[in-house]
Amino acid sequence: MLHLRVIAPPDRTADVVRVAEDSPACVNVIVFPGAARSPEGDLVQFDVAREAANGVLDHLRDLGIPEAGSISAEHIDLSLSTRAEAAEEAAPGYEDDAVVWDELDARTTDDATMTWAFLAFLALATQIAGIGALLDQPILIVGAMVLGPEFGAVAAICFGIMRRDVVRIGTALRTLVVGFAVSIAITLACAAVSRWLGWITPRMLDDRTLTTFIIHPDKWSFIVAILAGIAGILSITAGKSSALVGVFISVTTVPAAGNIAVAIALGHWYEVGSSGIQLGVNLGGMLIAGLATLGVQWVLWQRYGMRVAGRPRVRRSG
Repeated sequence: MLHLRVIAPPDRTADVVRVAEDSPACVNVIVFPGAARSPEGDLVQFDVAREAANGVLDHLRDLGIPEAGSISAEHIDLSLSTRAEAAEEAAPGYEDDAVVWDELDARTTDDATMTWAFLAFLALATQIAGIGALLDQPILIVGAMVLGPEFGAVAAICFGIMRRDVVRIGTALRTLVVGFAVSIAITLACAAVSRWLGWITPRMLDDRTLTTFIIHPDKWSFIVAILAGIAGILSITAGKSSALVGVFISVTTVPAAGNIAVAIALGHWYEVGSSGIQLGVNLGGMLIAGLATLGVQWVLWQRYGMRVAGRPRVRRSG
């Protein structure tokens, strides 16, 4: 379940309470008149089954609460209550299948932003992948896949396309392009220095048997990217972070970027092109699958998601 904390102007508190009381999926309604100071207003708290959260949040938005007050939500890890169990049973479907669109909106907004942490993780992952390609060590390739943070930006693009949010799409695209460009440049510089020192030679990229899949994009690369994109979106919307790790391990975006860098440094120009294709195939497959998955979820929840009976009567001062 989700715990909602609503700060509402006094003239809208009754409407907020009515929203919670009208939904059989809401429970534990608590009102603290005049408790809020910034912004000023009444504090209303209640729990709602995750499957019914979208309808409740839509009603609160119709009341103008985000503009006049605030709404915050947090997950409840443990709830021992017969009434809470009844509220969950009243909501359609299962918690793990529910998509809270406002929650996804907030998450993809954060994931679309290019931060120093994003650049650092992507650069480190790309360098590990480059070393894995040079040493022909799959374990390093897998480690680089897990470390790479790029799927968050891919999910942000998918959500932006679905919502026709040009700003979000542009921000996430910039994050991906700049992130990979910076990561490849850093790895290339390190590889060039290593070659100058004699630590690596062009022969290290010859006759690889364990990591050759990085430079051979084919139909299977695209199929795996499609499957990973579906799994990635499902893991984000269901809050299953453990499943998201499996998505990272499935696709070769970061390994392809690392191989591009070391291949340029060692003059393996064929591998530069094939790795670039591998990178594009993986990103394209995840984007297509992610967008399709979000579209299906949107249609299903619009059709089968829980509705709160009636519309709240809005009483606004002035």
